[in-house]
Amino acid sequence: MGQGNSGVRHVQERDRYLPIAEHGLLGDGRGSALVGRDGAVGFMCVPRFDSPPLFCGLLDTDRGGRFLIAPQDLRASRQWYIDDTALLVTQMASTTGTIEVTDAFLLRPDSLLEEDTPAGAGALARHVRVVAGSVDLRVLLRPRGDARTEQRDDGWHLMCPGQGLSLHLASSRPLPALDCTAPMHAGEELALTLSWDEPLRSSDEAVSRALEDTARAWRRWSAQVIRDVPQADLVRRSAITLKLLDHIENGAMVAAPTSSLPELVGGSRNWDYRYTWIRDAAYAVFALRRIGLPMEAGGFLHWALATAPWSDRPRVLYDVDGRPPQPETADKELEGYRKSAPVRWGNAAADQIQHDVYGEILDCAFQWAATGGRLDDSLWKRLTVLVEQARRAWSTPDRGIWEVRTPGRPYTYSAAMCQVALDRAARLAHRLNLPGDPVAWAKEAQRLTDHILREAWDEDTGALTEHLGTGGGLDASLLALPLRRVVPADHPRMVATTDAIASRLDAGGGLLYRYLPQQSPDGLDQPEGAFVLCSFWLVDNLAGQGRIDEAADLFERLCSYTSPLGLLPEQMDPGTGAFLGNFPQALSHVGLISSAVVLGRVQRGIQPELSTQAWFS
Repeated sequence: MGQGNSGVRHVQERDRYLPIAEHGLLGDGRGSALVGRDGAVGFMCVPRFDSPPLFCGLLDTDRGGRFLIAPQDLRASRQWYIDDTALLVTQMASTTGTIEVTDAFLLRPDSLLEEDTPAGAGALARHVRVVAGSVDLRVLLRPRGDARTEQRDDGWHLMCPGQGLSLHLASSRPLPALDCTAPMHAGEELALTLSWDEPLRSSDEAVSRALEDTARAWRRWSAQVIRDVPQADLVRRSAITLKLLDHIENGAMVAAPTSSLPELVGGSRNWDYRYTWIRDAAYAVFALRRIGLPMEAGGFLHWALATAPWSDRPRVLYDVDGRPPQPETADKELEGYRKSAPVRWGNAAADQIQHDVYGEILDCAFQWAATGGRLDDSLWKRLTVLVEQARRAWSTPDRGIWEVRTPGRPYTYSAAMCQVALDRAARLAHRLNLPGDPVAWAKEAQRLTDHILREAWDEDTGALTEHLGTGGGLDASLLALPLRRVVPADHPRMVATTDAIASRLDAGGGLLYRYLPQQSPDGLDQPEGAFVLCSFWLVDNLAGQGRIDEAADLFERLCSYTSPLGLLPEQMDPGTGAFLGNFPQALSHVGLISSAVVLGRVQRGIQPELSTQAWFS
């Protein structure tokens, strides 16, 4: 978003924590950081997304550590991204003056974000300029844990054993300590680089040049993103956000750059999302392809098909190298955001049985082939094993898309994704003349669709429900059935389900709960916020049913909920509008992009892709 989109506001904390929405995301395709409107780096993991955090003051303001640059008596501030880049500007005002801090993870001068090669220089640059008056500028660098520090002629060196990092802090003027205050006046500048690869020079000119090179690389990349869609600026910002979550070397995309930001303030719904979910691949790839980013789509597909070792039983999530994440543990040292404990590292959902993964992988293969990717004999053989597993698994209990921590149920979404596995295998075998039994797979897929429409339907509810058989609650994940081409959006039972979800899972203001825990127990016995992605799914269904004005109105309302920087969380508090859950959330931005594409098409008179007429014509 541009400079004019984010007004100056007083800096106000709640329980000593800055609101989640008041942070911007930085990254270089390997690691990432959140920078608050207060000038503090409140969360940062390098050199990888899932590295132990160097700073996590967002999870414990006292013990988490932070990297602060701000006027000593900060009163008000605003943030904006430099257009079409991932360079973040934070303007901060004191009673005596105003500064601007430009932050970015530096990219190499010759880097091409379009290619799957390392682009990051392994450094965070922070460039300060006093734009008016004078300030007493505070600089504080305090990593989490016990860091050994040493001042040398070229700056400060830090050894951080808890993170396994050796850091170098260079500055354009000497810093007498790692917590110091210096007077600065209008026109003066201060440049700092915190590097974890090779030490970098930090003169004002060198850092300015490095920031210009970084901005140029981002602009060259973002120029590919199509503009003929509603809310084109937000779509482009969403695309940049997804790129910041993309492990550029192999195409993996983490769900979010953070861990343990709560889905309920004070509650325990706190999870580590710094990993890659297989199910995200198909959703993200569909969206990225449609807005002019085939390289990113292809990279993610290649990761899902070639990197993740799913020969035996596919997991639902992996680290960016395709390995299981670290075991889930609770951090006893950190109090959690606004005392929302526990803080968790690792994610136990990796060990859950979730049958939707079969369809996710086969859909990735289908999209891979559709973009010219080759399915060699070895890969196809592995895929057909998954198809047969899906054929047997769909009627058995699992933990579902929402990864509940209760005994499993035969979830409708999971059965639907097993249908996707059978359908995509049949189509691939038929179109590419691959070995197998496409006729039998296609028939089984149709039988499974019919079974879902019959067995998941509840007459009393008047809708498809969360699991096969009686007694299920409403589940917003069923809004994804038309997106995965299991049931057309305008099928009578899908229309009824859409209306039931919109009415009975309504959180107000166009937001939806994904389910009601009191009706659909998930093992946590706590409420949560509204789930942002589900509302974008509702937009797509309304468009697929020909309810274009309703879809457009809802889309505009959802776009109004983005932060001043154009970012979206996993969830929102429907009462206050506060952001909840890990942030920014990849799938929320995927939802925004996908809905913009769907609306752009129907508003140009193109038949809704999710309708019966387009589907079967």
